[in-house]
Formats: sequence, structure tokens, C-alpha cells
Amino acid sequence: MGTFTARDGTTLAYHPAGGDDPLICLPGGPMQDSSYLGDLGGLGTTLILDLRGTGRSQEAPGESYRADRQVEDVEALREHLGLDRIRLLGHSAGGTLAVLYAQRYPRHVKQLVLVTPSPRVVGIDVTDADRREVALLRSGEPWFAEAFAGFEAIWAGHPTPENFARIAPFSYGRWDDEARALDDHPSNPEGARQFYAEGALDPAQTREVLATLDVPTLIIAGEYDVALPPGCAREYAALFPDAELVVQPGAGHFPFVDDPAAFTAVVTGAVQRIP
Repeated sequence: MGTFTARDGTTLAYHPAGGDDPLICLPGGPMQDSSYLGDLGGLGTTLILDLRGTGRSQEAPGESYRADRQVEDVEALREHLGLDRIRLLGHSAGGTLAVLYAQRYPRHVKQLVLVTPSPRVVGIDVTDADRREVALLRSGEPWFAEAFAGFEAIWAGHPTPENFARIAPFSYGRWDDEARALDDHPSNPEGARQFYAEGALDPAQTREVLATLDVPTLIIAGEYDVALPPGCAREYAALFPDAELVVQPGAGHFPFVDDPAAFTAVVTGAVQRIP
């Protein structure tokens, strides 16, 4: 484990990788312990950041958990590593942080890899109809009836913790013990509340910057992902001048869990194309 100091004095931790050109991974959640990422399906030369207040990183004032403010943590990490340009991989809400970093520091970004990224940062609205269309693809699963009932309850105005727990199987391409274990990883509830607090995002401005962003970008979506359905992922990818979209067959929101070999092949191929 390595540590460095953020601009506000917070001590942050990261899990280092070999090599001098790592793929820096930003966890999602938002604000989930990076342990849920595992080894990202066996990706080599990955460096995983523990966001402030998670993992081995120090807790910090609540307002500092806002996504736009954590951009400076990523910049402090870049400076600590002594790299002029970095490759960033953001999963889910970590994709928001990666995009905001690229928006603020485009000259320091060599490549973006956005894995089932949250579309909130660019103002794409995933509707109930979008989710229903993808959810119905799983109608043959043994858990479908109970999980879909949870979705229908949420759509009817009952977004309770119990109903969100019922729809958990829809986040994975295969609902097995490995998938269930991901829900056991800790997170920072206060950080999660602050991550998307008022003022954190300006989707119109972000879209304007992305339209001219000269950074090779890979977006990986899951065929069965109800958080970013493939149709919405295509809309997201179209915002970049140089983006490749890969929809991983049979995957949900965690493609590195659902099919590690397919995931690592796509990411490794994209990284190797950008020296």
C-alpha cells in the first residue's frame, strides 16, 4: 500500500501496481470500499485508489466528499506518482470522478476507461422504461419474479431499502455467491450522500467539454445492466469525439465479475493500442 497527502492535508491510500504507466482505478458506489473491485478480473498494472473516507484512506469533512472536490485528490495522486499523463479507469460512480478529472485536467489524461459509468455527470436520464426493457431480458432466471416485483414496487413509488435489496440480482450477469458477496463490502454513507450534493455536477458544461476532448476513451457497458442500459451507453459514447463502446455480452453492472476473461481482453487491448 502507498500513501500520499491531498491538498487539504487528508492522507489517502492506494494499492500500487507494477510498471511506470499504471491504469489508475477509481471505485464506484458512490464511496464504496475499493475491495469490491478485487483484481478487476485479473487486469495487470492497475493502481487502485481508496477514495477519502474509504478503505485505508483517512476520513475527511463531509463537504469534501463532493465528486467535483475529489478531482483534486486524483490530481494529487498524479503529482505524487510523478506522471505527466495518466490512464484512468472509473467504475460506476468512479466514472463520474474520471470524467470530471478529464474535464478539469485534459492535458494530464492519456486515456479514459469508463466501466458501466453513471450517466448523471452528463445528464443522461435512465428512465423506468429503459430499465424495464433490460430487466425483461432476464425473465427466464429463477429469481426473476421476486426481483421484478421489487422493481414494480419501486416504480409504483415505494423505493424502500427492502425493495432495492430485492432487485440486486439485476446488477449481475450471474447471481451466484461471488455476486452476493459484493454487497458485503463496506462503504461510506456520509460520503455517498455528499458525492452528488448540489453543485457537484454541471452536465451541460461537462457535455460541452467532452465534445472537444482529445482523449481516447473506452466505454464498457453490460448487456443486462439496468443502471446504464446499452441504449443509454450508446448515447453516452456519442458525447465523445474519440470513444469506443463495447457492450459485454451477458454482463450486468460488474462486467469484471460476470466474465473476467472477456473484460480483461477488452481493457488490455485498448490500453495496448495507446502507447
